[in-house]
Amino acid sequence: MVDVHNVIRCEVHVQTRRRFLSSVSASGLAVLGAQTGEPEKLAVDAGGRESEIVALCDGWEFQMDAEGSADPAKIAQRASGWQAVEVPHTWQSLGRSPEYVGVAWYRLRLDAPNKWAASRCVRIEFEAVNHTAHVFLNGKAVGEHVGRGYTAFTLDISDRLANGAENTLMVRVDNRPGDRMLPRNKCYDWTDDGGIIRPVNLLITARMFIERVEIDAVPDLVSGSAEIKMRAVVRNADLRAGKANVRAAIRQKASAEELLHLGPVGISVEGRGEQTVELGPMTLKGAQLWHFDSPHLYQALIELESSSGSHQVNEHFGIRRFEVRGRAFYLNGEQVSLIGVERMAGSHPEQGFAEMTQWIESNHRDMKELNCVFTRVHWAQDRRVLDFCDRHGILMQEEVPAWGQETFLKTTDDVQHALEQNGLEQLREMIRRDRNHPCIVAWGLCNEVDGKNPRSKQFARAMSAEARRLDPSRLQTYASHTLGSHPGADMAGEFDFISANEYYGSWTPGGPEDVEACIEGIRKAFPEKPIVISEYGWCECQPKIMPGDENRVAIVNSHTEVFRKFPEVAGAIYFDYNDYRTLVGDKGKGAMRQRVHGVVDLYGRRKPSFEALRMQASPLERAVLRKLDESRFEVELRARERLPGYVLRDYSLRWIAYGYDDLAMDGGKVSIPDLHPGSSQSFKIEVSSAGIRRIVVDIIRPTDFSAMTVEYLVEAAQR
Repeated sequence: MVDVHNVIRCEVHVQTRRRFLSSVSASGLAVLGAQTGEPEKLAVDAGGRESEIVALCDGWEFQMDAEGSADPAKIAQRASGWQAVEVPHTWQSLGRSPEYVGVAWYRLRLDAPNKWAASRCVRIEFEAVNHTAHVFLNGKAVGEHVGRGYTAFTLDISDRLANGAENTLMVRVDNRPGDRMLPRNKCYDWTDDGGIIRPVNLLITARMFIERVEIDAVPDLVSGSAEIKMRAVVRNADLRAGKANVRAAIRQKASAEELLHLGPVGISVEGRGEQTVELGPMTLKGAQLWHFDSPHLYQALIELESSSGSHQVNEHFGIRRFEVRGRAFYLNGEQVSLIGVERMAGSHPEQGFAEMTQWIESNHRDMKELNCVFTRVHWAQDRRVLDFCDRHGILMQEEVPAWGQETFLKTTDDVQHALEQNGLEQLREMIRRDRNHPCIVAWGLCNEVDGKNPRSKQFARAMSAEARRLDPSRLQTYASHTLGSHPGADMAGEFDFISANEYYGSWTPGGPEDVEACIEGIRKAFPEKPIVISEYGWCECQPKIMPGDENRVAIVNSHTEVFRKFPEVAGAIYFDYNDYRTLVGDKGKGAMRQRVHGVVDLYGRRKPSFEALRMQASPLERAVLRKLDESRFEVELRARERLPGYVLRDYSLRWIAYGYDDLAMDGGKVSIPDLHPGSSQSFKIEVSSAGIRRIVVDIIRPTDFSAMTVEYLVEAAQR
């Protein structure tokens, strides 16, 4: 065992557990390094700092427990069967035990210094354990998190720590589905990977600390200012009441320039109690708004000073307004129609739900290349996903994992109540952690649960009321698959916008004419609400469905064109980005059990449908590159009127001319004046180098992603 008395830090988002030597090798497979060696004991010292975050990724031991024991002492006595692992971890990835569903144990040994006993509060934060976790320290229970496999939880372990001695942390994980949790039983269509699937952190603070911060930033679109309100939830881990002062500052995230400050505000907190501190309102003049094409971020720094020490929290946020007016979406006062694609996490066979940062970023960069500005997800996401969307500009609808019409089918009162309570707990934990992310614009209440079922309506209404109480600023919706007939009876109409899943030509017989008839029925049933096509696509998932990516291309092109006929369709989300691992997969086996639904495969290799979706999702209807004479070319651009439809601001045109051996020989970049939906612009290009064989033009977003690429082959034109 290694004794390390300086703080041991895995990279904050846990990249060090396995080296991602190459995101995609020549074969298209991700290449992963392997860890060897014996498990280590972790010695943690806060190093005299007032607070510390220690990433607990190394030194874990793991073993499966087919007997399903609930006694940590019995498991700890096992001398064999333990294997060294790094966390995040799932046992259901390639090369492990993908078919095993049940109980497994994780163990970590660590030392804690004596000085923590009197002055420090030590908490352990699990970002997600799927589905159920029971946590023990030195053989004693310190907490549990039951049936909530996608949300974070934190446990105070201060009173159970043996300071100045070795401590043994054990986590019992159970990924068996249940009748009283969401997703219910096996009623879901994604992987059931068990394990400590997201990062684990040790949080070492003063005995009085800031537990969380809630930020509301509301722009005044007329004056250009913004009103910022913050609430800091302060917790006192001492038995005695204590006093503290709280300060706040607003900074530019990129430069750390301080723009506003407030405080100190004096508070008193009861022993083992909490106090919410209202900070603000503060007025920020000249506010820079967050937009998917200009995702400007601010930083809130909140500092607490008490007799037990100080604690700081840094939280980034954005200033934006996303709302429904009539039958349309408005972002910062501008009408927008949006298009995007959904990603199914956990689908890399060698990572599963224990995803690495590089893989998350690679997938989402692909989504930006697909012109995705709007997405939804079926369950609470890894915070690294949300951070990417905040930084790079993707609007998101995050959801409670209530999925499928069997979820509320003929439920007894007892089961219905249990499901509602579990759903409310997951909703609260999701909102508590994620409400400050500017990328999140809507809360999804459930998906395809039969919107005409009274039990489903009962559940969704309970979720809606609680979401409105906790976060009244965001929109709400329910993704329905029962709007093809009698749409007016569906609960989809009770929320802020209509979300309709349609699979005509794949899961449902029919074609573009049926899509058109369905949307016509929806808009007549709900004439005052915008419509989002929350899923559409092509799945090679039934024997009667012929495989072939050309079918996916046909759906992308034909269905999207139908949507554009209806001004009420304010958004569309293609399902989905990737072929995805799922417990109900009809293709492959073990860690490769999957549904073939995506424009990339499990390892991220692009299919022809990738380019089809990229073109349909582009805000440009066309970009035409034509030759004028030997050295001059013209580029004509036309912005789409709708779906997607938004003003192209601060875009640029980049051209590169290639010569022999495809060498870049000449090029340039020019700014594009604001291009409004349906409008056109033309640009001249003058090439100075002789022997040019092709010219490539990219229309570049302000975020540096390409919105469209066109190419002119000089040699082909000459022939």
